[in-house]
Amino acid sequence: MYYFDHCASTPPHEEVIRTMAEVMAKHYANPSSLHRSGQEAGKLLERARGAIASLFPGTDAKEWIFTSSATESNNIAIMGAARSRKKRGNHLITTVVEHPSVYDTFQALEREGFQVTYLPVDSFGVVAVSDLEAALTDETVLVSVMHVNNEVGAIQPIAEIGKLLKRHRSVLFHVDGVQSVGKLTVDLTGWGIDMFSASAHKVNGPRGVGLLYVRQGVTLEPLLRGGSQEHGLRPGTENVPAIVASAKAFRLAVESGAARAERMYKLKARLIACIQAIPELHINGSTDCKLGSYAAPHILHFSYPGMKPEVIIHMLEKQEIMASTKSACSSKSEEPSRVLLAMQASYESAVSGIRISFGDEHGEAELDWLCRKVRLVVQQLKPLERKG
Repeated sequence: MYYFDHCASTPPHEEVIRTMAEVMAKHYANPSSLHRSGQEAGKLLERARGAIASLFPGTDAKEWIFTSSATESNNIAIMGAARSRKKRGNHLITTVVEHPSVYDTFQALEREGFQVTYLPVDSFGVVAVSDLEAALTDETVLVSVMHVNNEVGAIQPIAEIGKLLKRHRSVLFHVDGVQSVGKLTVDLTGWGIDMFSASAHKVNGPRGVGLLYVRQGVTLEPLLRGGSQEHGLRPGTENVPAIVASAKAFRLAVESGAARAERMYKLKARLIACIQAIPELHINGSTDCKLGSYAAPHILHFSYPGMKPEVIIHMLEKQEIMASTKSACSSKSEEPSRVLLAMQASYESAVSGIRISFGDEHGEAELDWLCRKVRLVVQQLKPLERKG
């Protein structure tokens, strides 16, 4: 089997699995307990928190919160910030291409009475900083823009946005960094980011652990009640084994990030050449394959207009290729991709998108195998296209 769905989840490193098993076997006490076993578990928890902070220069361990997922991190950051600052203003800004855990959260806040501006994107899926600047008002209290789009891999100008918002001190800046950690440089303090979300299972770590950076001085209204864990923002007993293993996964990902990006861009260029040679397919987003571009190194999205994506996915699966369509959270929906429509794609392209996302286990041989199988599947599907 060839697994090309890393944006949905990644295979955990063997070292991460071993760490989680060892901690689970030895440190099963509640880290909030006062006895020795509890205190030992608590020390492991704080050591993991410190390890995370060390990966992001300028941040402090106290600024990092462990959650159950990036979806929860996004909800805590966005809802917590908006509700805590409602007396200062009720205007929020995000983009039309955010992950459902962000986009749907803003829609929920609209139902609470907040005014939300959804910024458009260009044909590559990138937002214009000038549009954001024009949308700012005296009532704006929060801006949330993802770093890397989870469908097409578009990289947003986070550094430029942060520079702009530094001139608007009353506006908080949240970034969904799920698809960027371990692939791109992330400079939380230099970019003026107030809140940042990440997920362990997107960097070869275990499921069930999310990160939320909350800059010191930022106050959030908790979504849940019932405990003082994680500074009261995420009450409930922490999953110490998974958190410790996640810290190791994040370390491995960040420390090798530069080399990974360089290698993946080369592989992506190879894949792009293959897809471009198949006339039935159309690549969505930028085809740049270099550092500094607006395209992530590990994601390629293409459409087969006139063909249902689930048909393509199942045909690829018969060839031992595991890929996906939209985000895993909305992949079962038959609606056209909100992201592709925002990029001015045709309806036919927006309902026929396929996402390829790869990782450390892939090399030229695996990408060449994928290319051969994609060509084969397209040849097999062409008669169905003609019948349609």
